[in-house]
Parts: sequence; structure tokens; C-alpha cells
Amino acid sequence: MAVIRVLVVDDDAQVRAGLRTVLGGANDVLVVGEAGDGQEALNVTNSTVPDVVLMDIRMPRMDGVRATTRLRERGTPARILILTTFDTDELVLAALRAGANGYLLKDTPPADVITAIRRVAAGEPALSPSVTTQVIAAAVRPNDRRLTARALLASLTARERDVAVLISDGRTNQEIAKALHMGIATVKTHVGNVFVKFGATNRVQVARCVHDAELG
Repeated sequence: MAVIRVLVVDDDAQVRAGLRTVLGGANDVLVVGEAGDGQEALNVTNSTVPDVVLMDIRMPRMDGVRATTRLRERGTPARILILTTFDTDELVLAALRAGANGYLLKDTPPADVITAIRRVAAGEPALSPSVTTQVIAAAVRPNDRRLTARALLASLTARERDVAVLISDGRTNQEIAKALHMGIATVKTHVGNVFVKFGATNRVQVARCVHDAELG
């Protein structure tokens, strides 16, 4: 039986310890490492090469959505399974759009968490029932531009969000740099990150997304 290598990422040490105990009961699952936030997860993923990253959403320094985005940008082959207490539409869609392969809530029974790990390791999606309902509702909702736009904005860092809002106001890079007290090179980096995460090719598309989210 192939062993699934798992990296546990959560800012709560007790949660990590509990997950180690739960996963230790499965003979085909091996916890190869832990991380306390998204930034640490990037480093530990490089050193442990997990098959599945079991990732929390709300963490200091770098949250789970941003960490998922970064891992996908790096071409990391690990499957990413979100395990969190938060199930808002914006976070669910942002995580899945960032490249997560599954989304579970922390009230999921231990046996079902192990089953979900096996599913995503095999290339299948794994979603909590309530999350599945939200995803289906978002897919069939006749006018969900606002929800989609908010999910995209949720995938941004705080600074990227500031930049996106200023882009929607028609500001140039020079004006953004002055308003946010940063260098032009830094602004260009943030603008590029916004374009990538939004799948945008021009500033008009970014502005439309911000306005759809009713932030502009």
C-alpha cells in the first residue's frame, strides 16, 4: 500500500498535535512535517515533499489562500486540502480558485478527514457537504459577478488589495506609489500579482472586478 505523505499547516499547535494523532491511526498516511503559517508551509513543503498539504485558512504572516496560490505558482505537485472553521462563499471560492483540491470544515469526523486525504491524493476533489452546496449555488446563481469578484479580492494580500482599489480609481503606477508610499518597482510587482490572480490582461478588467465587488 502506497503511503501518502502529509504536511499539516495550522497556526494552533494543539490542532496540529490532534491532527497528527488522528492521521497516525491510518496505516497509509504519514505526517512528514508541520508548519504554523503559510510562509513556513512554503519552506517545509520544499524540504519534505508531501503528497498532500492539509492547510488552514486564517493564519498569521501568510494565510492559506495566499500560500495555496504561491505553491501553485511554484509548480508544486502536492495536492492541497483546506481544513478550516470558515465556510463563507468568498473564502471557499477564493481557495478553490487559488488551486486547492478540497475544502473541509474542522467539524469533519476524523475518519472523513482521512478519506478526504486519500481522495485528493488520488486526484479527486473533496468537499464538505455544506461547501458542496455553496459551490453549486455559486455556479448556478444567475448574477454572481459580485460573489466572484469578492472571491478574487479575497485572494489578494492587503497591499495588493490597496493597489487594486487605486487601479479602479484610474490611478497610474506613479500615483499609486505616491499614495501608498512605496517605490515604482514595488508597485509594478503588486500590479503584476493582481493581474495574475485576476486573470486580467489590462487595468480596465481589474477596475471592473473591484467595482463588481462594490469596493470601487
